Amino acid sequence: MKPDLKFIFPKRKTPATLLGLVFDGSKLDGVVLRRANGALQPLQSFSVALTLDPLAAAPELAGREIRNQLDAAGVRVRDCIVGVPLKWVLTAHTELPPLPEADAASLLQMEAERGFSSDAATLQIANSRTPLAADKKYILFAGIPNTQIRALESVLAAAKLKPVSFALGISALQSPGDEKSNGVLALAIGENNVGLQITAGGGIAALRALDGTVENENGRRALQAGVVTREARVTLGQLPAELREAVKRIRIFGPHELAQPLADEMELRFEPLGLKVELVSAFAPDEFAAALPSGTAVSAAFSLAARALTEPEPPLEFLPPKPSVIEQLVTKYSSGRLGTTGAVAAGVAAIVILLFLFQQFQLWRLRAQWSHMQARVTDLQNIGNNISQYRPWYDDSFRSLTILRQLTLAFPEDGEVTAKTIEIHDGSMVNCSGTARDNLALLAMLAKLRAADGVSELKVDQIRGKAPMQFTIDFQYGNGGAHEN
Repeated sequence: MKPDLKFIFPKRKTPATLLGLVFDGSKLDGVVLRRANGALQPLQSFSVALTLDPLAAAPELAGREIRNQLDAAGVRVRDCIVGVPLKWVLTAHTELPPLPEADAASLLQMEAERGFSSDAATLQIANSRTPLAADKKYILFAGIPNTQIRALESVLAAAKLKPVSFALGISALQSPGDEKSNGVLALAIGENNVGLQITAGGGIAALRALDGTVENENGRRALQAGVVTREARVTLGQLPAELREAVKRIRIFGPHELAQPLADEMELRFEPLGLKVELVSAFAPDEFAAALPSGTAVSAAFSLAARALTEPEPPLEFLPPKPSVIEQLVTKYSSGRLGTTGAVAAGVAAIVILLFLFQQFQLWRLRAQWSHMQARVTDLQNIGNNISQYRPWYDDSFRSLTILRQLTLAFPEDGEVTAKTIEIHDGSMVNCSGTARDNLALLAMLAKLRAADGVSELKVDQIRGKAPMQFTIDFQYGNGGAHEN
């Protein structure tokens, strides 16, 4: 059994602003609606005639025509809910006995395959359940050929629109989930036909498009009220008795010049049977789970957008699911021989993701530490750069002290030779003057100084007197030094 991916991957949230579109013959009706602060705000509305059939024309051309009409109306919203024509819908019915949900799903799949004349795999199928006595349910299957769904998706993509739902306009006008819809036969007058829907017990029990009921006579539309009345009675007669008896109201949606004659005809035929006929021209204040401007005219496009903004999902959804790459992988590896491989792959992926998250946490923590010490590090780097820049101007070898030490070691400790002045030039040229008791003591000091490390070019500049003797000597220490006096 395949996993229920809707619990693994939540449904995409409905945007706060939505475009409701309804295709009705050659007409395209649209309303841009925004939900804010618990209220619905209409932003734009339009109704235009299309020259190209979205199913017959090339998708690029049909999409371009729709895009041009939207631009002319000033519509910039991309997210849309689309009301598909009711005449596209194929229907079938069955009864469902009390069963566990898993068994019920299997039975419904078999009943759908048996109920449609075409292969069920070629249809996008939705179903609605209406409760019956003894815990049974009356099931309505509604299917649209996949070719028509794909064609509509291509046209919308060419029009730069992003559909969030494919639904039915009549089901938005008369929502089966509304308690006021219990036992209602709804009729929606379109451009070329009349849509019929019967709701009871929170479900849709019947759904039909009555073709040939709206005709164009000399440029004016005319409604075949007698045909609509007859088909409504036929549809009621096909329902189980308890559902047929539950229908107590008839609600008619459409332009007044066509809806009023139909209402008169329906009253004549159905009021003796206990059915009340109501002509709907404006929304009730509590029609939706959000406030709306008073006197808002009824339209399928408005209802579609309003329901999408205020209710979880439409009663019949025909937009094919768009599984993500991860969903496709889960479906592929969730059963059969590859189940273990899929589980291992999922485990490895989870470990990789956890390691990645841990790495990101470590990087975040290190970045936080760096942000606290960055200023101090910058100051230390500047100090280091200054030291490197000015280091050649300083001598850390204490050359003068070294020279004095060498001189001290060369002079005898008994005071036979003493120094009076010592001058050091450029850290290397040394001039020393002093006195010696005799020539032997002076020569011994000079020999010892000449043998000292770093001393070179030692010469005696001047000697005066004999006992004591006054002398002046010069020598070079090392190979030159820093600029120090």
